[in-house]
Amino acid sequence: MRSIFRKVILASAAGVAVALAGNCAMAATRINVPFNFSVAGKMLPAGSYHLVHESSSGFVTLSSLDSNQSYTWLLTPGPSEYDRKIALKFDDRNGTHVLQSVQYGSKITPRIDQQRSIDMERESGGQ
Repeated sequence: MRSIFRKVILASAAGVAVALAGNCAMAATRINVPFNFSVAGKMLPAGSYHLVHESSSGFVTLSSLDSNQSYTWLLTPGPSEYDRKIALKFDDRNGTHVLQSVQYGSKITPRIDQQRSIDMERESGGQ
């Protein structure tokens, strides 16, 4: 229970941003992440990031404003009641924040770090 509570607090306290999404082909939102975090096994520093939604293609791109790192994912249908919510959701794995998903309005990415999650579960004896 403590682990679930910690994840909920992490997801809501760090990296969650609410903004209005425009109706243009590309809508960009600036997000400040107050801690270092991992994406696809690579560590990214705390700082400012742009989240760009390309509505014509259904992709979302997270780009660092301080470096040339960027990651792009396909959005899928998500919770329709949050049509204006923009959020980065993180897991806490042994003190490391790992990007789990990106929500842009009523669209969400599939679990970003699923393979690494399966590998970690096997290492810890979960399977």
